[in-house]
Amino acid sequence: MKRRLIASLGAALVGIAAVVALPAMAQTKVVWKASDVHPLGYPTVEAIVRMGKKLETATSGRISIQMYPSMQLGGEKEMIEQAQVGALQIARISVGAMGPVVDDLNVFNLPFIFRDEAHMRKVIDGPIGAELLEKINTNPASRIVALGWMDAGVRNVYGKKAVPTPADLKGQKIRMMGNPIFVETMNAMGGSGVAMGFNELYSALETGVVDGAENNPPTLLAQNHYLVSKVYTLTGHLIIPEIFIFSKRTWDGLTPEDQALLKKLSREAQFEQRKLWDEKTVTAEAELKAKGVTFVPADKAAYYKATQPIRDKYGAKYAALLKRIEETK
Repeated sequence: MKRRLIASLGAALVGIAAVVALPAMAQTKVVWKASDVHPLGYPTVEAIVRMGKKLETATSGRISIQMYPSMQLGGEKEMIEQAQVGALQIARISVGAMGPVVDDLNVFNLPFIFRDEAHMRKVIDGPIGAELLEKINTNPASRIVALGWMDAGVRNVYGKKAVPTPADLKGQKIRMMGNPIFVETMNAMGGSGVAMGFNELYSALETGVVDGAENNPPTLLAQNHYLVSKVYTLTGHLIIPEIFIFSKRTWDGLTPEDQALLKKLSREAQFEQRKLWDEKTVTAEAELKAKGVTFVPADKAAYYKATQPIRDKYGAKYAALLKRIEETK
């Protein structure tokens, strides 16, 4: 009788412990917020969505990612700020927006420093790319962790008129990312650079606040800018990689095992995004042409010469790094 009573009490205690443990177990499940200015299906967005599915599987549902696309949580500046305070965990940010945060990244913001996209990829995949990510991670002022690089293609000028030479840009107000290097680059190219948030751009193009902008073909399509900008001039003045970042505040609370898992999945996402990017670029160019966008060749030699003062002015302190980039085969 006593043994049965002890067994019943033991079973009851186990049951109580299980009930008490349920809320605690539920609390261990976390949902990380991820954000991007681009819509669902865009290569940078899709790569993070896929990474989230892998993360959820690897942690048996303990960690998942909720994506907030299409500027739902603001532009890149706002996303950086949210990540810094832990209100957002993952964001895809252009190096252009990160330059003011970590100065060494501005080397990638200089015009015509990469021979082509393949050259840029060699640089970010190798020692230089790893070193620059580490500079972000070890800079106390950044308050973010750089998980990896993403491809953003070649940037060209678009608007209502063709600008095949620097002379054609005269009098044209062209939206640039909010970094002095970009504004001065456009000024050197012959236009008038206007710093403006990405979330304001469509309206500015539509109303004539700016005459044009510059970006890659998938962005021209995804943001519907082609509706008000029918001419795409292949200036190729910038090839800027992008970074996907993670909140340092959240990172510091992770176990070493979770940190290692996130690093592994991030590296996979870097190369998965690239495959998605190449596919999207081909289809975007075809779709834009079908929608009436005219692709115009440009005198790249003339634009290169026009922007030499920018490389001279801003590149001096990166001389050693620029030499390494140039020597990367």
